[in-house]
Amino acid sequence: MSKKNDKEMDGKNRKDVKIGQYVAIVLKADQRTGDLTEGIVKRILTKSGIHPHGIKVMLDTGEVGRVKKIFPDEEF
Repeated sequence: MSKKNDKEMDGKNRKDVKIGQYVAIVLKADQRTGDLTEGIVKRILTKSGIHPHGIKVMLDTGEVGRVKKIFPDEEF
């Protein structure tokens, strides 16, 4: 994967995050450790187009966190 492509799919741009996508988020409680939680996006909570810490989403499990990685459709 190219460096540009990695940058585009790091979860900081709202336009890259879609409902139904499989993503990895960091929960508020896990911010210090950086532990990631994977799941499917149910709602996009961040209103701005870009957020330096990642777009905030709610997973279908109800967990809320900031997107750290967006998985391509073919990976899951």
